[in-house]
Amino acid sequence: MNAHQVQLVQHSFTQVQPIAEIASDLFYARLFELDPSLKPLFRGNMNEQGHKLIMMLGVAVANLNKPEVVVPALQRLGERHAGYGVTEAHYATVGEALLWTLEQGLGEAFTAQVRLAWEAVYLVVADTMQQAARRVTLAEARPARSSLI
Repeated sequence: MNAHQVQLVQHSFTQVQPIAEIASDLFYARLFELDPSLKPLFRGNMNEQGHKLIMMLGVAVANLNKPEVVVPALQRLGERHAGYGVTEAHYATVGEALLWTLEQGLGEAFTAQVRLAWEAVYLVVADTMQQAARRVTLAEARPARSSLI
């Protein structure tokens, strides 16, 4: 992801913020349309979940130039998501739903360059979260060491 892509994502996100509630509703409707099996993973209030989604995106987008801030936050998020039952295949579905939502929300402002920029950002986000989730899964899969010698 280059500086121009970061700028495109940050600018386009400022256009999404005023319609954040609508965007989060669109996102989850599309996500569950693409993969209805994901719905049981969301047990809480969906309005609250939508708020968390927009907040997380806001933190990630605002800190794209600060990997020392965004990477640890994404790693913690990936670790938590592993515990929720999120699989690597789910990340592709989430990415598809996110891009579709941005296209709906931004309309003509969702140009080919903006799409490519968001794809690049989501690739980094998803990869960082998946790596953290794999570490958690591997750590849980390791047999406990015996204290007997």
